[in-house]
Amino acid sequence: MKCPFCGYAMSKVLNSRPTEDNKSIRRRRQCERCERRFTTYEKIECMPIMVIKTNQTREPFDRDKLLKGILRSCNKRPIHLEQLEAIVGEIENQIYAYERKEITSAEIGEIAMAYLKQLDEVAYIRFASVYKKFNDIDEFIVELENIKKRKK
Repeated sequence: MKCPFCGYAMSKVLNSRPTEDNKSIRRRRQCERCERRFTTYEKIECMPIMVIKTNQTREPFDRDKLLKGILRSCNKRPIHLEQLEAIVGEIENQIYAYERKEITSAEIGEIAMAYLKQLDEVAYIRFASVYKKFNDIDEFIVELENIKKRKK
C-alpha cells in the first residue's frame, strides 16, 4: 500500500478491525519511510449479477426486491421477519455461488419456491401463484394436489 504522503510502497499495519456494517476491514497503517499514519479500507469485490427477466430485459440483482416478493407471500402468516431475511440471504449466497454474471428470474423463482415450500405451504402457494402465473382455479388445484402427494 503506497503512502499517500510520500508515495513509499512499504507500510505496516498497526490495527485491523471490521467496520460497523461488517462489510469491510479498516486498517490503520504507518509508512515505513516517513512514519506518518493513514487509514485504508479493504472490502470484498462482488461480481455484479444481472437478472434476465422473462421479456429478456436485464436488471441488476436486487436483494430487497426478492425480500418484498417473499414478504407479500407470507402476509399474515406466522413467520418472523428474521426467518425471511435468513432465507433471502441463503438465496443470495446460492446465486453468488453459481459464479455466473447472469441468472434468469425463473431460476431465482425456483430457488425461492424451494425454500418457501419447506417454510410454509400457504406462503409457497401464494408465491407460486404469482411466479407461475396461475390463470384459473384448476392450476391452483393441481399444485395443491402435488403438495398433498408430497406430504403422504
